[in-house]
Amino acid sequence: MLSQMNPMEPKGSRVIVTVIGPDCVGIIAGVAQVLASNKINILDISQTILQEFLVMVMVADMSGSTVDLLTLKEKLDEKGLELGVQIDALHEDAFKFMHRI
Repeated sequence: MLSQMNPMEPKGSRVIVTVIGPDCVGIIAGVAQVLASNKINILDISQTILQEFLVMVMVADMSGSTVDLLTLKEKLDEKGLELGVQIDALHEDAFKFMHRI
């Protein structure tokens, strides 16, 4: 489960990054490298292994980012192809809207 968010973090700039696929060495490092190289700060991370599959969720702050969300998604898609996993990024508001009860 994701931990409590810092209320001081700017909500309008947060994205949810999800990673799903076969577990292998370097997935977390690869995703973190894409985020760091674009000045995107990881605020929270949760991961688990379900049988041989990695399931990871990151909450990240794009307020200092050098790219927009569409460009980030493209970069994460490229990294996902390289690593053999599916990576997606959604603005926090869209994620909450899609997962409301």
